[in-house]
Amino acid sequence: MKPIYSDFIRQISVTASLVVCIVGSMIGVGVFGGTPIAQAAGGALSADSTLLAPATPAFSIWSVVYAGLLAYTAWQWLPRQRSNPRQRSLGWLVAVSMLLNAAWILSVQAGWLAVSVVVILGLLAILVAAFLRYVRVHPASWQEAVVVDGTLGLYLGWTSVAVCANIAAALKAAGFSGFGLRPDVWSIAVLVVVAVVGIALAVKGKGRLALAGAIAWGLAWITVGRSADSPQSAPTAIAAAVAAAAVLGAAVIVRYRLTPAPARVRSGSSG
Repeated sequence: MKPIYSDFIRQISVTASLVVCIVGSMIGVGVFGGTPIAQAAGGALSADSTLLAPATPAFSIWSVVYAGLLAYTAWQWLPRQRSNPRQRSLGWLVAVSMLLNAAWILSVQAGWLAVSVVVILGLLAILVAAFLRYVRVHPASWQEAVVVDGTLGLYLGWTSVAVCANIAAALKAAGFSGFGLRPDVWSIAVLVVVAVVGIALAVKGKGRLALAGAIAWGLAWITVGRSADSPQSAPTAIAAAVAAAAVLGAAVIVRYRLTPAPARVRSGSSG
């Protein structure tokens, strides 16, 4: 197949996947006869379901992610982007991620929590693969940095936190007892893993702030949830706050160290 045709098919596929993703999101918020995610599956994914569930306002980040995916879809239609090697390497992954996003919503709507875990793990894997591709090449402009790197960074960062909440909800629904260990022990252990992964992504991503910011956002709202809402857990709230600070701090430090000294001087003198 000639490159021009394969590029066109990729662009069409990304656009079609966006439509499916948006329809799925509308079902997920209760439009088109769907049940809001917080109420679906017996409320297993509500903000007060487990110790790792972020408070309700955390989910507003989806509006930003969807806006970014819409911008990305429009961006990849620009004439200069059609044959851009960066878009060729990312387009199909972004398309699959949006289809998995819709599949996750539908699986939760059906009450298939175990299936939803498999789907969100697949989504996480696709977003990590996209991350490993786009960090290889520096964006050609600040617009590309925002639309491509920023959108996919937010998407991956939030999914990294959401997958933990999803697994915790599925285990609780399945009657997992924690092998006799206190729930706080499990939640703290998971948050340590999230912090380590977040720091590793910050280093690998050369301090990309959208990615670190989305992880920190999710963790911060776990802190709020466990401090103000049931089930309350001071140890979990503290661990989530520390993890959020560690991930965001790592990204800032890496970014600062990779910024040339003259640029830092100019930035300091202008601010």
